Amino acid sequence: MTEYERSRTMPAQPEQVFDQAADVGRLDAWLPDALHVEAGEPPTVTVHEDRTDEDTSAVLRAQPEQMRIEWGTRERGGYTGWLQVAGIGSGASEVTVHLSFFDDRHQPGEQAVRDALDTSLRRLEEQVRSRVDHAAG
Repeated sequence: MTEYERSRTMPAQPEQVFDQAADVGRLDAWLPDALHVEAGEPPTVTVHEDRTDEDTSAVLRAQPEQMRIEWGTRERGGYTGWLQVAGIGSGASEVTVHLSFFDDRHQPGEQAVRDALDTSLRRLEEQVRSRVDHAAG
């Protein structure tokens, strides 16, 4: 099993960050460009991966009371992940994303995963900033 984890501080309350991250209709706004999620009957989603041009059945569970989102592939058991939002005071939050790959065929390589996690967290921060700025303005 191979695991990766990245964190980023965001200038918003944890509830605002979590609401943005957990919105299934807006996942494509912050997930890696090569992944596309289509909601199904909760908690089922379909994930399309451009790299393999495959659709994979997955589960996605949001736990608002814990500020946590968990996901994973259903059919092949290839990977799982979670996103955790924690308040750090002064109106800021820390977001941590963790991925676990159980099958190396699903693992695109260490640098690619780290870059994708960093890019996703940056994109999520941009979405959160835009939402917070819009609400304040």
